[in-house]
Amino acid sequence: MSALFPALSSPSDRPALRCGPDVLSYGELARAAGALAARLAGSRRVAVWAVPTARTAVAVVAALLAGVPAVPLNPRSGERELAHVLGDSAPDAVLAGPGDELPAALGGLPRIDVEPAGPAGSPVLPDPDPETTALVVYTSGTTGPPKGVLLSRRAVAASLDALAEVWSWTADDVLVHGLPLFHVHGLVLGVLGPLRRGGEVRHLGAFSVEGVVRELGDGGTMLFGVPTMYHRLADALPGDPALVEALSGARLLVSGSAALPVHDHERIAAATGRTVVERYGMSETLMNTSVRPGGPPRPGTVGTPLPGVEVRLVEEDGSVLAGSDGEAVGEVQVRGPNLFSGYLNRPEATAEAFDGDPAGGWFRTGDMAVREADGTIRLVGRKATDLIKSGGYKIGAGEIENALLDHPGVREAAVTGEPDPDLGERIVAWIVPADPADPPADAELADHVARLLAPHKRPRAVRLLDALPRNDLGKVLKKRLPQG
Repeated sequence: MSALFPALSSPSDRPALRCGPDVLSYGELARAAGALAARLAGSRRVAVWAVPTARTAVAVVAALLAGVPAVPLNPRSGERELAHVLGDSAPDAVLAGPGDELPAALGGLPRIDVEPAGPAGSPVLPDPDPETTALVVYTSGTTGPPKGVLLSRRAVAASLDALAEVWSWTADDVLVHGLPLFHVHGLVLGVLGPLRRGGEVRHLGAFSVEGVVRELGDGGTMLFGVPTMYHRLADALPGDPALVEALSGARLLVSGSAALPVHDHERIAAATGRTVVERYGMSETLMNTSVRPGGPPRPGTVGTPLPGVEVRLVEEDGSVLAGSDGEAVGEVQVRGPNLFSGYLNRPEATAEAFDGDPAGGWFRTGDMAVREADGTIRLVGRKATDLIKSGGYKIGAGEIENALLDHPGVREAAVTGEPDPDLGERIVAWIVPADPADPPADAELADHVARLLAPHKRPRAVRLLDALPRNDLGKVLKKRLPQG
């Protein structure tokens, strides 16, 4: 039925998807998605109201079977953002569950209700060209209006197959997660990944410790999450023997979308004997690197490049960093079959994003990193917000944040730079204290960082907050930190 999903070509009673009350075998998924695909054939693009239900998975698979690009819509988008996405992508229809209440912005689009069931004998459609766009995923829009990232079938397949090779991901794996389904992590890795392998995905609907215990305890072999989720699991471990047993029995624990603090790595490993594997990707590149399972713990790193993916670090003047000393900071640039095809309706932005021809050049990620002596990549922040130039040094905010999180008085931490007449930029630490009534002293935190890292990396100012601003995937939104 589809080269992306071989298991749908030979439908069976093997479990494919479980989300809430909905449980679909590969046979049932093939019928439901196949019937819907026949209705979508010939459409230019379709929007998918990406709530965490089985219907979202059926809708996206149907669009892929039909060779029609799917545009996942974040159900929490504001009016302005949603209007921009719809105006930019111009979908022919919106796919949603029959009971889903849609915002007024979608009122002008034809609505197609998605059912997790379909008639027998669903039509078999021709397999689209690998370069056909599979998904249009919109960026978070932190530096302007969100851009539509065109992800081809080739890119999706290449990235998922590379992960399968590195993670030994097979049809026997049962993936558990509670990630949003409008973005790469939850949708491409978390839903399309298991379906491409012929395995099973169990979506929790919404993340909960209880859900993780239930599903891992009932045959789940893999868990995907973001640092916020693993932090909650780490907090719960001391008083929850069932959680300890569930995590200990998992074959693979994977964290992504943001850096997992070293302290949470250590707490989970100490309680369960399992190390959390971190990987590195983004909307435009899908997955680039991963820590290898079974190797020594590498908290703070995102591993080495995946098969078929090339990664280099580049200085501001365009020269390529040749060394692996763990200190020299450069921008991460990526090349490989995992790359996106361009930004929808944004040829200038596409050209600016690449060093060379977008068809085969290096993509400028905007992420800053160092390469360790063994070749592993350690991210230190975003070029726009996390590279601090202070006293002649280039300093990544990420390593300072990890050092701060190692202090028992710090619950959350973010680091930024702000203008300084002497240093150029001074390092500012934004802290959520573990005990708001007794926060650690500024000098204590500065000395703590200087001892762990180097004196020039210590914060010159500390500002206390009740909470850090974050997006749906747990990433800190530094542009929303208070000014001054």
